[in-house]
Amino acid sequence: MKVTSSEIVISAVKPDQYPGEDFPEFALAGRSNVGKSSFINKMLNRKGLARISSKPGKTQTLNFYIINEFLYFVDVPGYGYAKVSKKEREAWGKMIETYLTTREQLRAVLLIVDLRHPPTQDDILMYDFLKHYDIPCIIIATKADKIPKGKWQKHLKVTKETLDLDKNDQIVLFSSETGLGKDEAWSVIQSYM
Repeated sequence: MKVTSSEIVISAVKPDQYPGEDFPEFALAGRSNVGKSSFINKMLNRKGLARISSKPGKTQTLNFYIINEFLYFVDVPGYGYAKVSKKEREAWGKMIETYLTTREQLRAVLLIVDLRHPPTQDDILMYDFLKHYDIPCIIIATKADKIPKGKWQKHLKVTKETLDLDKNDQIVLFSSETGLGKDEAWSVIQSYM
């Protein structure tokens, strides 16, 4: 897909703040520091649209990015790292759960995992949550450029086995550095629209 326009339109914490249009939405979930902002910037051809922080856990709201005036990426707070209180973490959890389980415009969740390492316990919990609620899921295995090409299949196998990946769920090898997987990711996203 050719991206001609993209911008962040709102950072929401509750349903009455979500955008009003009926455009398809794709949520981006993943642990803090996995590269969600880099993924967004690469997919949208915009260097600093999604701010990349050296401190993981900076995203504390649902950030809605409108693309080509007919589609949204929704960046949700990362899990598993942020140095925040238990109370704050529970509030984020509720906010994310409300969005994921009630938003009719949501077409699929892009679960972003780090190809270099087996998915974490938090990644498994998120994947199981999506399966439990029957929310379509696309796995984006990022940071592929950090692994020799000859080892990609081995790492993909570990990712699939660790998540106990449903055979209907697609997994896309991705690199924000080289752009590997960008076209494939767009074509999988479009198949859910």
